[in-house]
Amino acid sequence: MTGILARSMIETIAAALSAHGLTLRGGFNFAGGEETPSGLSGGAAGSVLLVGQAGAAPWPHFLRWKESQSQAVANPLDTWSREVIGGVANDFGARAVSPSDRPYLPFQQWAMRAEGLRPSPLGILMHPQYGLWHAYRGALLFEVEIALHEPRGVIHLCDTCVDKPCLKSCPVNAYSADGFAYETCLAHVRGQSGAPCRTGGCLDRNACPYGADYRYPPQVQAFHMAAFAGR
Repeated sequence: MTGILARSMIETIAAALSAHGLTLRGGFNFAGGEETPSGLSGGAAGSVLLVGQAGAAPWPHFLRWKESQSQAVANPLDTWSREVIGGVANDFGARAVSPSDRPYLPFQQWAMRAEGLRPSPLGILMHPQYGLWHAYRGALLFEVEIALHEPRGVIHLCDTCVDKPCLKSCPVNAYSADGFAYETCLAHVRGQSGAPCRTGGCLDRNACPYGADYRYPPQVQAFHMAAFAGR
């Protein structure tokens, strides 16, 4: 591995992603001797830049793309994300990867390492500005190092939240100290009493008081719930 990706190039990549409502969410250099995924040429990746969203910024871009398709697309948001991030990767000599790639890559660990975040009681990483209203859509793998500062320590807002409303709003107590009761949640969302979740999103997630300015609009939450419920 030789060379380094300059900060000016990283800023250009960020601007290319921003044109689609996506955000460069930070990155890091892999340590020497660390097991890493491969880069574009097949050699070991030297660094990773994470790509995601804050709030629902990509939604209008995604909708325009979706409406332009001549036929229905399976997993449309994932397909759109791959297309956009893959195009940026091609322009800048990177390998694009997705959270849904098999075998799975450690996106959550990468995100915690890149941004200094920690999981909320719902498992979603808590961001000091966006709260729970953000996501990771992919990553760019480079075979060179990147010029980025180490993430500063951030306040984990869940530590300051005494009441934990995110664990008290679900009618079937899908989230608890025992983890996420997936089957219980799925049955509820699909059932007659799950209409509020299907149309307005997860009640526990919406109960979180942080990052309210970035809360996904109801139609975006309904889209994600439909995908979760397989409808």
